[in-house]
Amino acid sequence: MVSLFTIRFGFPLRPNFAVSGPTFRSSQLRFPRGFSRQSALLSGTHSDTNAPDQPKRATQPTLHVTWPHNGWEDSVVLHVVPSHRKPVTAGDHVAWRLTKLCRWAMDLVTGMKPKQRDNPAASPLTETQWLVRFIFLESIAGVPGMVAGTVRHLHSIRRFKHDQGWIKTLLEESYNERMHLLTFLEMYKPGWMMKLMVFAAQGIFYNTMFISYLVSPGICHRFVGYLEEEAVHTYTRCLLELDSGSLPQWASPGFEIPSIAIKYWNMREGRRTMRDLLLYIRADEASHRGVNHTLGNLDQASDPNPFLKKDGQAGHMHAAAASPQGLERRGLSNS
Repeated sequence: MVSLFTIRFGFPLRPNFAVSGPTFRSSQLRFPRGFSRQSALLSGTHSDTNAPDQPKRATQPTLHVTWPHNGWEDSVVLHVVPSHRKPVTAGDHVAWRLTKLCRWAMDLVTGMKPKQRDNPAASPLTETQWLVRFIFLESIAGVPGMVAGTVRHLHSIRRFKHDQGWIKTLLEESYNERMHLLTFLEMYKPGWMMKLMVFAAQGIFYNTMFISYLVSPGICHRFVGYLEEEAVHTYTRCLLELDSGSLPQWASPGFEIPSIAIKYWNMREGRRTMRDLLLYIRADEASHRGVNHTLGNLDQASDPNPFLKKDGQAGHMHAAAASPQGLERRGLSNS
C-alpha cells in the first residue's frame, strides 16, 4: 500500500477521463510541514470543482454499474470506528508484521514523517495529497479479492466441487474496491510516473498474493483484514481533517462529487457531499475488514460463507461492518 507522485518532464499528460479542472504542477503545490519535497513525485492533475471559470463536471457517469451496491444506512456508516484485532496465532503475527511493513513503505514513499503520522492535527494533508494516497491504496486493495476468487474458482473447477459460497463475496469485494478507485480518478488524473509505479506494485502484489493464497489462504485473509483496518484508519483521519476545516475545497457547499459515485452508492438528494462519500467508502472498508477477519477464522476447505444469503446473494456488507473483529468460527458453528 503505497502512494506515488509523478514528475512533469515538459510534456503534457495523456488524459484518462473527461474531467474539468486546472492542472497543478509540483512547483505550484504547497506541502504542509513534515511533508517532504519528495511529495512532488506524486503530482498529477487534480480536478478542482470549485475553481472559477471552469466548466462543471459532466453529470453522466463514465461507465455503467454492473454490480450495484446494496446501499448503506446511517445507523451503520456513522458508527464505523477504527479497531484492531490482536494477533493470536503465529500466522496472525506474520500477517500483522507484513501489514506494518506495507504501512511503513506507504509513508516512506509519500514522504509522511512520523510526527505527521502520529499527530495529524499538526500537519494535515491537502486534497491533492489525499487523492493520490486514496488512488494508490485502492489500486492495490482491488487485488486480494480477485486473487482469492480466482484461486477458489479454479479449485472448484479442478475438484468438481462447490466453493461454499466464498467466490461471490470475494469478487464483490474486488469490484467494490475498483469502484472506489474509479470514483477518485474522476477527481484526480495520475501522471505517467504514478501509473508506472502502480503497474510495478500491482505485478509484485498480485503474484505474491497468488502464491501465498495457494500456500496459506487463512493467513492471507488475516493479512487483508489488517490492511482493511489501516484503510478504516486512513478514511477516519481524512474525515477528521475535513470536519476540522483543513480541506476547504471538499467542505465547500458547491463541491460536486462524481456522478458515478451517486449512481453506484444510490446517494440520495441532500446526501451527496464529499463527507458522505468518504463515510460510504469507509463503511465499505469496514465491511471488508469484518469479512476477511471472519474468513481468516474459518476452515478454508469446508466452512461455508457465513455472509451468503439464502437467495444466493452476497449480503455481507452490514453484518461485516458491525463485526470489526470478524465472526468467530465457534459462534457460527453453534448458531
